[in-house]
Amino acid sequence: MKSTVEQLSPTRVRLNVEVPFEELEPDFDRAFKQLAKQIRLPGFRPGKAPRKLLEARVGRGAVLEQVVNDALPGRYSQAVSETDVKPLGQPDIDITKIEDGQELVFTAEVDVRPEITLPDLSSLKISVDPVVVEDEDVAKELETLRARFGTLTGVERPVESGDFVSIDLSATVDGNDVPEAKTEGLSHQIGSGQLIEGLDEAIIGLKAGESKDFPTTLAAGDHAGKEAQVSVTVKSVKERELPAADDDFAQLASEFDTIDELKESLVTQVRRVKQIGQAEQIRDKAVEALLEQIEVPLPEAIVQATVDETVHNAIHGLDHDEAKFEEQLKEQGSSREEFDADTRTNAEKAVKTQLLMDAIADELDVKVGQGDLMERIALMARQYGIEPQQLIQILQQNNQLPSMFADIRRGMTIAAVVHGATVTDTDGNAVDTAEFFGPAGGAEADAAEETEAEAEVADEAEAPAEEAKDEKPAKAKKAKAEAKDEKPAKEKKAKKADKDA
Repeated sequence: MKSTVEQLSPTRVRLNVEVPFEELEPDFDRAFKQLAKQIRLPGFRPGKAPRKLLEARVGRGAVLEQVVNDALPGRYSQAVSETDVKPLGQPDIDITKIEDGQELVFTAEVDVRPEITLPDLSSLKISVDPVVVEDEDVAKELETLRARFGTLTGVERPVESGDFVSIDLSATVDGNDVPEAKTEGLSHQIGSGQLIEGLDEAIIGLKAGESKDFPTTLAAGDHAGKEAQVSVTVKSVKERELPAADDDFAQLASEFDTIDELKESLVTQVRRVKQIGQAEQIRDKAVEALLEQIEVPLPEAIVQATVDETVHNAIHGLDHDEAKFEEQLKEQGSSREEFDADTRTNAEKAVKTQLLMDAIADELDVKVGQGDLMERIALMARQYGIEPQQLIQILQQNNQLPSMFADIRRGMTIAAVVHGATVTDTDGNAVDTAEFFGPAGGAEADAAEETEAEAEVADEAEAPAEEAKDEKPAKAKKAKAEAKDEKPAKEKKAKKADKDA
């Protein structure tokens, strides 16, 4: 087989492939074996009919068509491997010549990873906000913890902001009742903003047993976007009483004996959260600094696929009703034009970031080791509440393991970039990046370890790998607007249960 590459643009190539017919003989054998199983000829046992008789029955053209269709994916994959092309999506294949007994000629146009000229990564400088724990930060955390252990007490006064109320609601549109908007005994905290617009303003000042009507725009249901007249009746009013911030509370809400010890723990907790925020800022600024320095050609098809996916996800919950979607955007103070522009901008940035990280990963020879993969799988398994082996099987069935490898590799690449950069805060202090980005050099592993990791995953799933020649060209992986898997994990808050009545 002979393969050549034409560079159509920085992000697209055309593969020209010539396949001699003698190389298709195994494909013909498979095609006739399948036909022999499907076609019964008198005088021959199932599967034993000769090729000439089978060909006479179905026609040479039908056999040739099946052989070519079955052979194309494997020959395309072989051409990609031989030419060292790095495809980003599915190819557009065009058969240009079939000369029976002589050769098969076809072309395959596909988006590819562009060549990117990288700067000196060691010269990268990143400045981030310092980690500062203020007294008010600790006080806010303590107040939040006290609120979780507060109790609700009924009051006879008018409703105030922060109160908890039980209410009845009903609504009409053009004088007609809206059944889905009617409810009784609904619990609501004033100021939470969780219900319809204008509700809190209408309730404040009312006493238990009092009602009020007010206009609003419905945000959901069959009447979404329409003006409605809402009636609310307050059934009961309660206020939250917070426990005193003393030693008894510390013993109730934590493992500490004194309130001072609890406050010291909250200081540590706040500092940890701010350090995580600083790590996220380091990551984001590293990417932004690189994108400013480097020209990354964009494959339009991949960008458009990302845009289409975002739009699909946005309107899916509205039964793909474009009018409803535009009305929803209007209520949010936006427009379809603004949404489309933001979506494209985000898609372009996401694709640029992924292409850049892949190029840097190749330059630094970043490899995903066995431990990296299994750590990610174990974390995801805990999040979904399933066994790691079950998750592996799901990932394999949905062909998501390659995508996971890519995400892990990009995260390791970010870490490698940060380790090579000079990171300081705005006060001029050097920032230790080891805690959140790992030790320097940890992103690189032995190539054999990567292969071992893939093999172990396959073994654990007990799913036999298909022959490469039977595989179809992989579909384009759609870039995510956010590389969330690369972000440091948020620290978990205290696990005490709310004692609200």
